[in-house]
Amino acid sequence: MRTSIHTTRMPVLFVGHGSPMNVIEEGPYRRAWQSLGAQFGVRWPKPKLILCISAHWITQGWWLTGMDKPKTIHDFGGFPQELFDQQYPVMGAPEWVAQAAQQLRQPNTGLPVGVDLTEWGLDHGAWGVLKPMFPAADIPVVQLSIDYHRPPSEHFALGQQLRAWREQGVLIVASGNTVHNLRAINRAAADEQAYEWVVAFDQWVGAQISAGRLDALVDFQSQGQLAQLAHPSYDHFLPLLYAAGAAEADEPVEFFNDGYQLASIAMRSVIWG
Repeated sequence: MRTSIHTTRMPVLFVGHGSPMNVIEEGPYRRAWQSLGAQFGVRWPKPKLILCISAHWITQGWWLTGMDKPKTIHDFGGFPQELFDQQYPVMGAPEWVAQAAQQLRQPNTGLPVGVDLTEWGLDHGAWGVLKPMFPAADIPVVQLSIDYHRPPSEHFALGQQLRAWREQGVLIVASGNTVHNLRAINRAAADEQAYEWVVAFDQWVGAQISAGRLDALVDFQSQGQLAQLAHPSYDHFLPLLYAAGAAEADEPVEFFNDGYQLASIAMRSVIWG
């Protein structure tokens, strides 16, 4: 018997996406995404819309995808043709975006976010995790870009603005990694193997989240060399700040996929709510 659901409130997800191959390879990460997606309609309502913040859409200022049919972007190289053949033919939500863009204010200027009608779509940080979670592709998806050059506090502040949309059936999915250093990859490493600094930074992140110190994540660079090793560039950390901003510090939190990939990528993923 299906459990009755008495709320439209959505959880917040931070998903460690790791290698693009995770979307087609049978493994623990893909299976966990599939299992999580199956809980919508049972544990939580089915989302009316998915708002995704991916590490792979970096812009000047902030933008929302506003097209009817966002294209599937294969923003990688050197992988098998099977990966390039992947498509995720979801609809966009142009009417919702037109209103949401006016409500969402860029923290540095107070201006509305921009609306992109032609340039982007869904990159692999978005469709790579959403396709296993929601394979029917029957939920509209909108992507929010990241202005990499703005300070971490502004990304967290923008995430706080997303919080109200959870009550309206919008599922916020942030896609990045708690540790992401491609320069230090070890392709011979097993999934549970990682450098000491990878484990240390990932555990620091987990400790802040577990304790409800979500605003402490904004000061991740205070970890000094540990943070620099974990994120030579921090594009994959910034999505976590949006998810943390949209979450409530005192709401239930759980981790999944808390392993490692290629020795220098932490796959820790988080559910709030």
